[in-house]
Amino acid sequence: MFNSRKPTKAQIALLKQDETVLASAEFQRTAMAAKLNWLRAGVLGANDGIVSTAGLVMGVAGANGDAGAILIAGVAGLVAGSISMAGGEYTSVSAQRDSELAALEVERKELMEDPERELRELAWFYEQKGLSAETALLVAAELTEKDALKAHAEAELGIDSTQQVSPTQAAISSFVAFALGSLLPLIAVTGPWIDIRIQATVFAVVASLALTGFVGARIGGARSGRAILRNVLVSLLTMSITYAIGTLVGSVQF
Repeated sequence: MFNSRKPTKAQIALLKQDETVLASAEFQRTAMAAKLNWLRAGVLGANDGIVSTAGLVMGVAGANGDAGAILIAGVAGLVAGSISMAGGEYTSVSAQRDSELAALEVERKELMEDPERELRELAWFYEQKGLSAETALLVAAELTEKDALKAHAEAELGIDSTQQVSPTQAAISSFVAFALGSLLPLIAVTGPWIDIRIQATVFAVVASLALTGFVGARIGGARSGRAILRNVLVSLLTMSITYAIGTLVGSVQF
C-alpha cells in the first residue's frame, strides 16, 4: 500500500514491472467472463428447449396416445422453437450491436470536433469515482493519449469499443442449445418404453432441469438449491397443465 498521494520512482518502477502480469490477468479475466456468458446463454437456451418441448409432447400424449402423433408434434416443436430462438436472438443482438456502433460513432465525432471538452468530460467521470480533480485529469489525459475512443466508450457508455457481440454467433448458439434441450423430452416420450413413457419423460425432464439449474446457479454465483427447485417446479407445472389440457381436449368428440 502506498503511503503518499504521489507514487515514488521506486513504486512506479514496481508498477511497470508488474504491468505484464496485470495485463495477462486482465486478459484471462475477460476471456473467462466471455466464456461464462456464452455458457450461461447455452444453459438458458437448453432450459427453454426442455420445458417447451416437454410441455408440447405431454399435451399431445394426454390427448392422443399415438406415438407417431407425439413424434411429429415434438419434432415440429423442436424445429420451430429452435428457429424462433435463433431468430429472436439474432434480432435482439443485432439491435444491441447497431446501438453500440451508433453510440461509438457519435462519440468518435465528438472527439474530433471538441477534444478539450471531451477530455474534461472524461475527467469528470473519474472524479465521480472518487479521484481528485488533479488525478482525474491526469488519468483522463493518459487514457486519451493511448486510446481516446476506448476510454470514453468504457467510462460513458459502459461498452468495449474493440469488441462487439456477434448476432450470427448468438443465433447459432441459441439454435443449438434449444435443439439439444428439446431432444431429451422427445426421446423420453417416444422411446420403446410405451407403458411408462409419461413417467420416463417426467423423470428425464426433472433430472435434466435440476442439472441445468445447478450449472446456471454455479455460473452466476447464486445458491444452487433455489435454482434447482425453481426449475423443477416450473417444469412440473408446465407438464401437468399441458397434459391435463391434452386429456380434456382429447376426450371431446368433434
